[in-house]
Formats: sequence, structure tokens, C-alpha cells
Amino acid sequence: MGLPDIYFNSWSEHFLRPFGAIQIGRSVYFTIKVDGVNIRSVHLVVQKDGEPSYAVPMIKSLDNSSTYSLRFQTTGKSGLYFYHFHVVYLEVGQEKSIYYAKAEDNYGGEGRLLADLSSVQQYQLTCYDHSDPAPDWYIEGVIYHIFVDRFYNGNRHQMIRNPKKNSFIYATKEDRPYYIRGQDGDIVRWDFYGGNLEGIIAKLHELKKLGVTILYLSPIFEARSNHKYDTANYLEIDPMFGDRKLFETLILKARRLGMHILLDGVFNHVGADSIYFNRFGNYGGGGAYQDPSSPYYQWFTFHNDHDHYDCWWNIADLPTVNKEQKSYRDFIYGSEESVINTWTKLGVGGWRLDVADELSDEFIEGIRQVLDQHNKKGEQKVLIGEVWEDASHKIAYDKRRHYLEGGMLHGVMNYPFRSLIINLLTEKQSAREAARASFTLRANYPHDAFLANMNNMGTHDTERIFTMLGGDQKKMRLAIWMLMTLPGVPCVYYGDEAGVEGGKDPDNRRYYPWGRENKKIYSEFQVSIQTRRVHPNLQKGLFLPFSMGKLFGYLRYLANDDYTAIIFNPTSEMTTIDCSKCIDEMHDQMINTCLEQLSIDQQTIAPWDFLLVHCGN
Repeated sequence: MGLPDIYFNSWSEHFLRPFGAIQIGRSVYFTIKVDGVNIRSVHLVVQKDGEPSYAVPMIKSLDNSSTYSLRFQTTGKSGLYFYHFHVVYLEVGQEKSIYYAKAEDNYGGEGRLLADLSSVQQYQLTCYDHSDPAPDWYIEGVIYHIFVDRFYNGNRHQMIRNPKKNSFIYATKEDRPYYIRGQDGDIVRWDFYGGNLEGIIAKLHELKKLGVTILYLSPIFEARSNHKYDTANYLEIDPMFGDRKLFETLILKARRLGMHILLDGVFNHVGADSIYFNRFGNYGGGGAYQDPSSPYYQWFTFHNDHDHYDCWWNIADLPTVNKEQKSYRDFIYGSEESVINTWTKLGVGGWRLDVADELSDEFIEGIRQVLDQHNKKGEQKVLIGEVWEDASHKIAYDKRRHYLEGGMLHGVMNYPFRSLIINLLTEKQSAREAARASFTLRANYPHDAFLANMNNMGTHDTERIFTMLGGDQKKMRLAIWMLMTLPGVPCVYYGDEAGVEGGKDPDNRRYYPWGRENKKIYSEFQVSIQTRRVHPNLQKGLFLPFSMGKLFGYLRYLANDDYTAIIFNPTSEMTTIDCSKCIDEMHDQMINTCLEQLSIDQQTIAPWDFLLVHCGN
């Protein structure tokens, strides 16, 4: 008699509606096709995150005996539901069970039949608390990520501002970054090039010409290192970069050019060489390491003696702060003189939170509430978190994170899209896999968060994108256009537009090659940024990915008659568009209809090239 023929697609509204993440309290309508004789029962097996699973019987359709449906009501607090289907059928007089769940690749959409319950990978339904859109200036913008020491020295004659003790400054700007480490592996001499806030001010017009509207600065507060993630004083600008007056000038001049500034908030840990910890005594006799009666002592967790304490990733130079301490929360966000209030009231556009997984949801929510108090008409603030994985279902320290469900983060850094771009262009991932991976993210994330994610091809923590692509300018061109057209806000890591290469830290933090830029790559960034900024579809449009053989493409649209189609050929072969081979992951007609209207069938796309066409306004 054989197995029943079962089909479900979590991306098709014929089987699940509404599509994707929904607001808690709304109903979800499930439909599954089960063809076969002697079907005894069909159940939706549901588990709300952290709770026991339970089975809900599905009702057979009166007009179609192979269709079973269910209206499911979401309830309680926001969070995740996980689900699969359980079908019981009769075979040779015995009841048998079979399950329908996510496909083997663990993406959403079409699933697979399984006889073994232990092999089931459950579908995810994200339920958020409330709609939480980021401000328009952010969603419609283009971000430029500046590692301040490596960008530009704006002082006359390139004089280094306030060089630090026990450090070295490179002889030329072309020198490659290099760490001097001691026997224990710790960095014993920090290296500097001398970039500063004056340098950013001096280059604002060039950034404006590139098309940048948002400056995301690596930490600018006082610290011993060149990267400043070892904060020494949250209330002082590092003297090598400038001072508060100079920072206010930067904010003012950037705003005149239509630019907002995002600050990097490093609140999980501080520097061992800081006013708060003061391991080396450079801040007098105070600090938690030197003085148990210090007001900062309770911020840290010591073990037996002051030389053994909690630190981030066991790096002694980065003592971890106890974020549950009320005095620390008040210092960061809970008082009028807090760090968030002090700098936000100067006019910054928002913050990016370093290692957001290390901060509790309550801590992030507290920052957001204070940040929202600075919102004015047309001047909303934005809060972005550093998360490397799919943030919709992230678990950190055995706790499910809820920071995208409303009232916390607007979005996160979109490292999954970086992986997608690199894997597709290095032929480690097929076009179909790229379509399924990207669509899974769209389905898992609340719509507002999906559009607010900070998309990046590289950061100070990763190898340079040009290096990852083997220095191939054709591949680089495709990567640039993917960055500018995928959903989310594109973030350009300083120097990528100049063709800077670099391996792992510190090589990925080379000085910007002023006057030696790769003009071809720079021009591609400039044109693609302008294209994104003039087409609302590329800023706020919905996202429908598809594949055609080795071609990867997607639609971005605000209305059915106003859309943009982008098709990439990530291969070394001339490829002809064959719309009959289009795999529409939703199994709906919109993609095929749009491609037909564009009359692009049988057009050819050169190796490592792409096609971008608009239809509508």
C-alpha cells in the first residue's frame, strides 16, 4: 500500500498563513496535504519554547479528502513555537506513524517525511510582542564602519595626538599591522597609526560623495589599546582621538551633511587598565583591583585573591562586569548622568552593542528604554546588537534570547548574510541553498528586524571580503551588489571600497590607503550605493529569493506592480536565463509573473555578472 503522500510548505500561504513571524495573540492557519488510504489521524504537534509539546488534531476538508486544516491560536508572552506533523495510518491492520518536519538542510519551506521521531527537525514560528520599526533615516541609509586609529590623521603635518606610553607608532602608513606579544601571549606593546576624530571630519565630504549617510565608529572612549574594546573611562574620549568638544564638532558637521553617528557600546567588560579596575595602578590607588572598598569593587567577580577574576573569554586584560549590579546599570543607563544619556544627548543617532549575547534581555531593554527617551519628532534613535548567528532563536548561557521581539534591539549584525555571499561566490553553496538560507532568515525574523539588520561583508573581527574572494574583482563586484540589494541596511567596512585586503586580526585592520585606492572597486561601491538610495524597493521592499539552475536571484517589492529583480551569475560560464527552470520556494505565481513581465527570458548573463531591472515607478 505504501507510505502516505504528504506535503507542507511553511513559506506558502496555501499551507501556512500569515507568512513568517507574527504578533503574539494572532491566529495561524495550517493546512497539510495527506494523500493515502486508511489515514487514521493527522495532528499538528506544537511546543511553545520551554514548555511541553502537545498534539492538536487537524480537521479533514469537506471538499477535498486529502487536505487537513487547523486554526491555531498563539497565546501568552512573545517567543517561539516549534512544530511538526504526526500522521497515523493503517498498514496491514497495524497503526503506523510517520512525521513531516523540516528538510535535511534545516531550512524552512518544503519539508520531508520521517519514520523516526528522533530525526525530526522542527519548524519555527516566531511570535513578537509588538511592531518595532527602526527609524527611516537608518532603514534608508548606508553605514560606513570606521576603525578610528586606521582611518585618517587629520592633524597638520600628521602629528600624532597624545601618543600612549609603552606603545609604538608605525614608520609609514603602508606598514602592515603587527602585535608584539609577551611570553604569555598577551600584547605588551600596542601599535598605532594615529587616526583621529579630526581625520573623520576631514574626510566627511569624501564619505558624502561615496553615498554614506551613517558613520558607525569603533569605540572612541579612553582605552589603552588601538581598538578601544578595553574601556578605561566611558565618560572621556580617548586623547589620541580628541576630546568631547571635537566629538561634538564631528556630530554637528556630519549632521549638516545628512549623516548620523552610531557609537559602539562595550558594556560587558572593561579594560584591566581602567579607572574601574586599575590593575596596573595607572589610575592612582583606586579601582577594584587595588582597593576592596572601591565603589567599583562589586562590579567584578574575584576568586580567592585579586589576581583571579572573571574575564571575557579568559582574557585577563578584559575583566567582565557583573551587569546585575544596580550601581553598574545606573552608571550605564539608569541615571541622568549615565553613559547612554551623556553621549546620546549630544546628538548621536544610536548605539551598536558589543557582544550583545553577554548582556541580559533586561539590560538591553533598560538601555532601549532610556534611548527612546531621547526620541524626538523625526529624530528617533536606533539600537543594534552584535550577534553572529540567526538571532531569532539564539540561546546564550542556556537562555533563549528575546531581543528582537519588540522593545529591545531594532536589529542585529547580519553575519549569516556575509556567509551566504562568501559561500555563494566561492562555490561552497549552490544558488538553491542560498535562496533557502536567505528565505529562512526572512521567515524567522520579525519584518521590522529583518529590514533593520546591519548587513556586512566584513568587520574588524573578520578577514577582508576582497581577501576571502581571492582578490577577484569580478567576484568582488557581485559581493558589492548583493550587499546593497539584500534586505537590511548595508554597512561598508572602511577600506573595502578601496580594495583593501587582509587576513585575520590584526591584518584586517590596515590603514586606509589614501591616494592608492582601487578605483574600479570604489566606483562600483559608489554606483551601487546610489542605486540603493534612489530605489525604495531596495530599502524597504519585501524579499522573495529564487534560483534558476546556477543563477541566484530575488525580488524586492513594495507592491505587486512595483518591484526590482536582481539575478546573479556566480559562475565562470555564460548563462542563459531560463524562467521555466525557476524554483520558487513559495510555490506561488508572483515570481514567475514578475519575470515574465520583465521579458528577460533567454537573456544571457556573463560570467560573474548580474542583471538588475525595475518594473513600476
